[in-house]
Amino acid sequence: MPQPSFLPEASRASLDDVLAEELAAIDARGLRRRFRRIESAQGPLVRMDGREVVLLCSNNYLGLAGHPAVVAAAAAATNAGGAGAVSSRLISGHMDAHARLEERIARWKGTEAALVFSTGYQANIGVIAALLGDGDVVVSDELNHASIIDGCRLSRARVAIYRHCDVEDLRRVLAQHAGARRVLVVTESVFSMDGDIAPLHQIAAATAEHDAWLMVDEAHGAGIFGGGGAGVVAQLGLTDRVDVQMGTLGKALGSFGASVAGSRRLIDHLINRARSFIFTTGLPPACAAAAEAALDIIEAEPQRASGVLDRARKLGLRLRSAGLDVPHVGSQILPIVIGDAARTVEVAEALLTRGFYVAAIRPPTVPPGTSRLRLSLMATHTAEQIAAAEGALVEVLAEGTR
Repeated sequence: MPQPSFLPEASRASLDDVLAEELAAIDARGLRRRFRRIESAQGPLVRMDGREVVLLCSNNYLGLAGHPAVVAAAAAATNAGGAGAVSSRLISGHMDAHARLEERIARWKGTEAALVFSTGYQANIGVIAALLGDGDVVVSDELNHASIIDGCRLSRARVAIYRHCDVEDLRRVLAQHAGARRVLVVTESVFSMDGDIAPLHQIAAATAEHDAWLMVDEAHGAGIFGGGGAGVVAQLGLTDRVDVQMGTLGKALGSFGASVAGSRRLIDHLINRARSFIFTTGLPPACAAAAEAALDIIEAEPQRASGVLDRARKLGLRLRSAGLDVPHVGSQILPIVIGDAARTVEVAEALLTRGFYVAAIRPPTVPPGTSRLRLSLMATHTAEQIAAAEGALVEVLAEGTR
């Protein structure tokens, strides 16, 4: 018996043809992204296209990615435990290096326990989805990181957005959802693209007033702020008022991975419910050991963090005085807002020809019309490198205004 044919009258366009059209549209908006190949270790100077340039957009804030003690710890852990955990932590992938690091992070953060995830992205989506579900509400700052946004979506909770760092608007949103079963407020401490710091005292107060829970993403605060680099939450004395603290191991700590710190019950719950933890391979032991070694250095050498913050603030103020749009100077991250995406790329390319690599940040990473250079300093940048970068920035941006 002949089978019916379900072929359409006109064949569909091939995948490559559809993607070519989409990429052309991305190009037309000046939003095409491409890799920049780094041919050396991540330090204040890196090799790109066969020449050395000053790296001014890395998250290696304290210069620990190449620190001899951090590298040695990673090598020793690899020799002892192998190149990878090669299993989920709940099968055979829970290794000594993980247990030691989690105990160390809990002491560092002043919490009962901690749990290491394989990436910061996995930590945020895992935590939010594990804590909330249908009938719950997650209240998120409008400029939160994409991993938080996706965690909110995956949770199946109702998502409510409050204006960036606007505590009165947060109170308004919380009041609107007073009848929800569970309410979680999520904010970054140091915002990754603006470099500004959330008003955590006021946010914690508003959260408590409405019997909500509070989660703080310390990805860019850990290692830089607080006693021993424990973060903005610790610096403000809010450890007991923040239910969940997320932090990454791949920024100031110079390694790879992430952690969540909080109560013992929180961590036990995540071990059992956070799908992005349960169903992925554990962090390589080298990464865990490197992060532990980095914590020793951060606590022993607080001048690394204080020095980079001081130099970033002074540089930001000088750039403002020169007429550049630098909205925030309170952290190691200095946004230089240009606005137009294509112009931002042109400026970044002009800086690279002068020997300075600064990334052009465009939508959807930042809102339309706010494309910027995201300048970030390292503790290992020299005064001469910073001064030269300042001169190049002012010169290149002045060229576009003549």
